[in-house]
Amino acid sequence: MLLDAEESQLVLVDYQARLLPALHEGDLVLANAVRLARIAQLLQVPLWATEENPEGLGPTADALQPLVAGRVVSKMAFDATELLLPRLKPAPRAQGGNARSLPKHLQKAAPAPAPGRESIVLAGCEAHVCLLQTALGLLEEELEVWVVTDACGSRSERSRDAAFDRLAGAGAELVTTEMVAFEWLRDAGHPRFREILSIVK
Repeated sequence: MLLDAEESQLVLVDYQARLLPALHEGDLVLANAVRLARIAQLLQVPLWATEENPEGLGPTADALQPLVAGRVVSKMAFDATELLLPRLKPAPRAQGGNARSLPKHLQKAAPAPAPGRESIVLAGCEAHVCLLQTALGLLEEELEVWVVTDACGSRSERSRDAAFDRLAGAGAELVTTEMVAFEWLRDAGHPRFREILSIVK
């Protein structure tokens, strides 16, 4: 199963100014998050970001701010599922009539809603806390979760890798930034191929 750009959304978890310097390979983690955000913009993949306790951990890192402007959700809970869900998976419209409607047995069936973007590409910090809890929450909501491992960080490699083990066991797909980019593109004939190749390389 490959990622499809038209069925995907990107969620970037807590890439915050005061948190990133404490992370193992924090600069690389942030650089890959920026790559993901730029690629998502080029391919019109919806993008969301979260900030954990922004008063304590600061705002989203400067390098990401222009890419996520107006799409940042502030939170205090480690699991962002409750706040993200209305954005990722809007509730279906209620079907119903009014007093002048035909009786139910004479009404035509309503058309099925268009399929949503059920593949959530997720990356963030810390991998073993907010990213892990959000990923597990989204899996419980029956969304497909794809965790971008080279864009995730924790203060220690051990904590990060333990999170990946647990996520894989729970049903998340583990991918890398380049895997996401090339699966969203699908072929070298894509009109955005050269732009995205320059971002990846």
